[in-house]
Amino acid sequence: MAESFGVRDFCSPLSLFWESNYSTPWPDFTLCFQDFVILNIPAVFLILISLLHIPSLIKSPEFHPKFGKKIKSSLYHFKLYCSAALIIPPMVDLLYTLTDVQVRPVAGVLMVTPCLTWIAMVLSTATMRLEWSRGIFSSSVLFLYWLLMSIAYTIKMRTLISYQVIMNVMPEGFLRYITCCIVFGGSVVMLVQTIWVDRSYKKEQIDCKEDDLEPNPESRASFLSKISFWWLNGLIIKGYKHPLTDQDLWDLNEVDKCSNIGNRFRYYWTRELAKISSANKDGVTITTAKNPSLVLAFGRTFGSTFIFAGVLKVTQDTLSFVAPQILRALIAFTADASQPMWQGFAYAFMMFAITFIQSCTNHQFYHRCFVTSIRLKSTIIWAVYRKSLVLSNSSRKSSATGEIINLVSVDAQKLSEAVLYLHMVWAAPIQISLATYFLWQELGPSVMAGLGVLILLVPINAYISTKQRDFQARQMKFKDTRTKLMNEVLNGIKVLKLYAWEKSFIKKVLDIRKLELRQLFISSVLHSAVYFTWANAPFLVALATFTTYVLSGNTLTASKAFVSISLFNVLSYPITTLPASIAVIIQASVSLKRLSDFLKLHEMDESNVNRSMPPKFDRSSVVIEKGNFKWGADEKETILHNVDFEVPTGSLVAVVGHVGGGKSSLLSAILGEMDKVAGDVYVKGSIAYVPQQAWMQNGTIEENILFGQDQLVARYNKTIEACALIPDLEILPGGDQCEIGEKGINLSGGQKQRISVARAVYSNSDIYMFDDPLSAVDAHTRILVTHGLNFLPSVDKIIVVEEGKITETGTFDELLARQGSFSEFFITYANTKMNRPQEELDINEEIEIDEIPQLTDELLQRLKSTTSQLDRSSFSGSTEGLDLSKMSSVRQESKLYERGLSTISQRQDKVTTTEDDHNLILKQIEAIEEKKKLIQEEKTAVGRVKFAVFLHYMKSLGRISAIVIILSKIVIEGCSVGANVWLAEWSSITNSTDSTRNLYLGIYGAFGASKVFISLLNSLLLAYAAVHAGGVLHSALLQNVLRLPMSFFETNPTGRIINRFSTDIFIIDEVIPLMLIYCIGISCTIVGILLVICISTPLFIVVVLPLGIIYFFTQPKINLLNVSILAKIYSFFCYIKRFYIATSRQLKRLDSKRRSPIYSHLGETLEGTTTIRGYGAKDRFCIINDKKVDLNAMAYYPNMASNRWLAIRLEFIGNCVVLFSAIFAIIGRNSLPAAIVGLSVSYAMQITETLNWMVRMSSELESNIVSVERIKEYTEIPTEASWDVSEIKLDSEWPPKGDIQFINYKTRYRDGLDLVLKGINCNISASEKIGIIGRTGAGKSSLTLALFRIIEAADGIIMVDNVDISKIGLHYLRSRITIIPQDPVLFAGSLRMNLDPFDEYNDNDIWGALENAHLKNFVISLEDNLKHTISEGGKNLSVGQRQLICLARALLRKTKILVLDEATAAVDAETDELIQTTIRREFIDCTILTIAHRINTIMDSTRVMVLDQGQIAEFDPPAALLARKDSVFYSMAKDANLI
Repeated sequence: MAESFGVRDFCSPLSLFWESNYSTPWPDFTLCFQDFVILNIPAVFLILISLLHIPSLIKSPEFHPKFGKKIKSSLYHFKLYCSAALIIPPMVDLLYTLTDVQVRPVAGVLMVTPCLTWIAMVLSTATMRLEWSRGIFSSSVLFLYWLLMSIAYTIKMRTLISYQVIMNVMPEGFLRYITCCIVFGGSVVMLVQTIWVDRSYKKEQIDCKEDDLEPNPESRASFLSKISFWWLNGLIIKGYKHPLTDQDLWDLNEVDKCSNIGNRFRYYWTRELAKISSANKDGVTITTAKNPSLVLAFGRTFGSTFIFAGVLKVTQDTLSFVAPQILRALIAFTADASQPMWQGFAYAFMMFAITFIQSCTNHQFYHRCFVTSIRLKSTIIWAVYRKSLVLSNSSRKSSATGEIINLVSVDAQKLSEAVLYLHMVWAAPIQISLATYFLWQELGPSVMAGLGVLILLVPINAYISTKQRDFQARQMKFKDTRTKLMNEVLNGIKVLKLYAWEKSFIKKVLDIRKLELRQLFISSVLHSAVYFTWANAPFLVALATFTTYVLSGNTLTASKAFVSISLFNVLSYPITTLPASIAVIIQASVSLKRLSDFLKLHEMDESNVNRSMPPKFDRSSVVIEKGNFKWGADEKETILHNVDFEVPTGSLVAVVGHVGGGKSSLLSAILGEMDKVAGDVYVKGSIAYVPQQAWMQNGTIEENILFGQDQLVARYNKTIEACALIPDLEILPGGDQCEIGEKGINLSGGQKQRISVARAVYSNSDIYMFDDPLSAVDAHTRILVTHGLNFLPSVDKIIVVEEGKITETGTFDELLARQGSFSEFFITYANTKMNRPQEELDINEEIEIDEIPQLTDELLQRLKSTTSQLDRSSFSGSTEGLDLSKMSSVRQESKLYERGLSTISQRQDKVTTTEDDHNLILKQIEAIEEKKKLIQEEKTAVGRVKFAVFLHYMKSLGRISAIVIILSKIVIEGCSVGANVWLAEWSSITNSTDSTRNLYLGIYGAFGASKVFISLLNSLLLAYAAVHAGGVLHSALLQNVLRLPMSFFETNPTGRIINRFSTDIFIIDEVIPLMLIYCIGISCTIVGILLVICISTPLFIVVVLPLGIIYFFTQPKINLLNVSILAKIYSFFCYIKRFYIATSRQLKRLDSKRRSPIYSHLGETLEGTTTIRGYGAKDRFCIINDKKVDLNAMAYYPNMASNRWLAIRLEFIGNCVVLFSAIFAIIGRNSLPAAIVGLSVSYAMQITETLNWMVRMSSELESNIVSVERIKEYTEIPTEASWDVSEIKLDSEWPPKGDIQFINYKTRYRDGLDLVLKGINCNISASEKIGIIGRTGAGKSSLTLALFRIIEAADGIIMVDNVDISKIGLHYLRSRITIIPQDPVLFAGSLRMNLDPFDEYNDNDIWGALENAHLKNFVISLEDNLKHTISEGGKNLSVGQRQLICLARALLRKTKILVLDEATAAVDAETDELIQTTIRREFIDCTILTIAHRINTIMDSTRVMVLDQGQIAEFDPPAALLARKDSVFYSMAKDANLI
């Protein structure tokens, strides 16, 4: 009884379990082994997988409610019924066996196998049903199951048929034969059916809208399609036929979308942040020493995909060691002619199968790594964007815009790249260990010598890597500083050009760049040292091992030599990639720390403002009780002290005080922007906030006004009219559809402010907060910070703020009656009437009473009563500068209310609709669309990257350096091939003496020494050349960009330009050099491999030559990457690559194009965080950011996948090379020595991985070289006129007098636009004071820009002291004219640098200018005086203080011509008077041109120039113009209550 349960009895009487028959001509497995092992492999596979897969399916939600029941599918039902039917045969087998065992002995295997097969069939049916209901239309699990079933039953059927044909018996009986045939046929049918995807679903059945993007075909692809990346074929073919565009891209899979993965990350990161503080049992929050781990948060967010990639990596690495074992058997086969031929062919096809499976596994590993990297990058941008919206003021100071942009560009890129290399770090030691083990099996203890070399290299490279990390961190700091400075330069480019400061800032940027490149060079040298040691490590290990082996008295045979060489080749990959991986991880760790530090920065305290109003203040909208506030928790000084005030609901409150007194800080405290030290702030209702400097989005005027709200036509029209935007919309191209440039660069200050006010008016909020613009809104609470004293009689309450304290509070009459500081202040300066703030470009049109909305009777009555109290005052209702003297005419002017507001309607009325004018209509529409679009879509090159781009980069490397690098790589490969050929010759010697051994060993070592020495020189030269190229290209980019005309900056967002200086420069500095050297080296390696194979086995030429002929006739154009012997020989490789590269290249361009809007939007958001938070629009802006990130990923995802598409096809070619090389070695085994076979096949085994790297590196090189193309594009854009002209020699004191003459002068802003100045003729004598006024769009600013040649003449000339300014250099001209612009722009740096960037003046001069600008006392009070650090954009100073610094600049230069563009718009009345007195005194002998925004400021002008539609309407002294009651100037003065 004991014997019946043995293994043989388990198989008996069927057959033995195992029988060795390798030596027979045609071997086979035993029946028992087939039944128990082969047939049960599929069943066991499915049972084990189902333990995890089926519970996962049950837990997952249904794809569509009752999806499987609602949607009918013939294919699905066919597969379901077939699968269910296949349950019957194993059941029949089992029942038959149970019956048969009662009458005769039956092998136990015949009971086990049907039972397991039946269970598997039931599970396959259940899996199919569950997957269908969950929206899985192609099952990878079932495909693998039916594939294994088909293979297993094919083997079984072949055996049964052999028994039937040869022996005429059925060893398992007729019934089992029939059931086996049924299962075999059914398995094949099911396998074929699972290849195809069920497409019975319809678009509308899966909730897709017609206008949705086409879904990613990967989500609906079959298993085979996913493995082979067949789902990409459509895009690849489309890209080959024509350049891809945005419309060709697919939507992202839901799991890859930014919002989904971002929310997952937030959950895990919040859990990590909770480690910092925890609550004890009493509920008290205590701070712990634990540090939140960003790595853990990322790991938990993407862990499953990352871990599965690791499993694939282990599988691939394990398979890589199988091929050398097969090679040993193959060499033994060729050495023994008695072995049957089938063994040799079996080895060849086994090697092919192993390498093919290895390729498929490898590329699935890469694909999942890249998917994880895409998700990681999206998550980083998601997190950084949201964090930047909630940063506290102290945190914002430590994180400049440039640094934050670097986080989402450079740091995000480095961290996403690290995903792949993280697997390399842990896998490389395992591969090295396995390779060492197998080498021990070949060479014994001698391998310890090679291992000793490796161990020696580890601490050396660890030390170097540590140093490299330090230099990398320093380099990143310099990169941040440079990007931050470039961001400031681009934001203030107009000021730089007006002051001719470009050279100074170019020097500052280049100085930082020089420091950055110095760190980069040291880091590159260290990286070269690491790369050099590890790249030569395989040969050094081989040399040490072989030397020890032969010197120990052993004979080096072909089998040992080339099996060892193949293992050394396997070893070379982890050894080579380990240093690169460590370097990437080091860089990523620096980025990870920077990102972690940023995400842990202090956020705004939501408790600063309580949104729930206490019952005792139920009639108030804003209340502050005993409030103390400061800018940032780390600030020592409290800005606002003991603030107590209450704003009743529906009231109008004005906040007044001197410059720097704390008015804007008070509004910030209400908004929650300041840190609350003590007290309480209560706010009831929604808020609309209008900042002192208007913040504009890059979008249409309509979008800026609506600000994310739905358009209600009536309210929108009233808003436009109330905010006096009608004249603006009439002159702007496209009306309210006119696109606003970044920061409103194409709008005047007044236009920007009116749009900012319109945004607030349209929001229909409960509380309106205005920081010095002029507005009031009916029936709402309004808080107005102002320097305009004439509004004060009209407000309900006045708050006086001085030195951070509220000194007085009350109505206008109450404050005057107290005769305090406010009373003295008002009485002294009110009669000057200097405070009528009619903003830039809008002297009279927006204050006309006919352009206000229909105000309520209650408000009109209140305004009329205010007028009776103070007839000299004016009030700004919903418009700016509303003249109350005209209020009585409101009702009489009702006809003007009927005027249509919609500019769209006006445009439509002008367009005819007859069919005859169809072409005219199209032309009109095209013209309107072209004019209204300011920001041009970023252009992307199409087609292959031009040879000129490669040549441009090679020149930047240095011609000699480039040639030497290429030649040295060829020599290195020659040394490597020579060493292996010499090794083959050495291993062929049977009886060698010590002298022969030493000769061969010495020459082998000489090859290696030459390779090592030349590799060292090559690495060092590449480090130098790469740094040189980065410096040359960056310098050329910087020099040319700052020489571009202002029209370029008006039509290109800052983010787009910054992208060149950040991401593209990073790629040129650190990515392209590595890609280039890898590409050159691998190209040489492939040439060497093919030459060795062809010389070793000449029959291989039979396969290669026809492909070479095909290539010759199908390659239409030479590509730099294909100019090699490889390209001429291996045609199919090049043909597929050429087929693919068009798609990959264009996807890379689309990726670069779609990346810029992310940075632009982030930069725009950082500028307007206060406004965004004030309106409560954070969530909406986050959604916009997510969409932009997804749009970028839509191009990046297929780009990464296309690399895998190509690689798997080319590796298949490589696998074929291995197959043919082995087959030809088998065929010629009688004539080929074993050493030659080993040499040929071992080299062939390298081709698969080498082709993979060749494809990857060459594609990456051509994709990344697009960065050079983009920078080259910017360096070739036509610049403005020369900065310096040597032909014309002018005196250093030019202009000596300041005469200005315009002669028939005409100009336009850009080609294709209408003229803005249309024939200006005038003479301005020296020392004249000219006031320039006019309606919006009259040409006032254009006239001053023309004087500085910011815009060039279309016709006519401008003469300054009889010199044509178009003939002299721009810098000379601009440095001899001074302007005080309306928007004060400061740069991060010292106060002294902002006044004198060229260090042309001594400290006494600067102190004198500060004193005259009334800043001396303020600067003296600063701790560092002139060295006081100005933050980015001057945000640590008030707008008024910034304006005074601009005045100090002018006083310091003191040229003969001065242009004033409302220099005192942001200062109080007292300071305004002092400034005006200073200007009159200090510039008494200068020619002054004043763009008048307040008419009283030009009443003492020598003459007044009135512009209208680009022409001079009036030009006479003010008295003469006032004497003419029909003059435009007279009507303006009258409206301003000056007469």
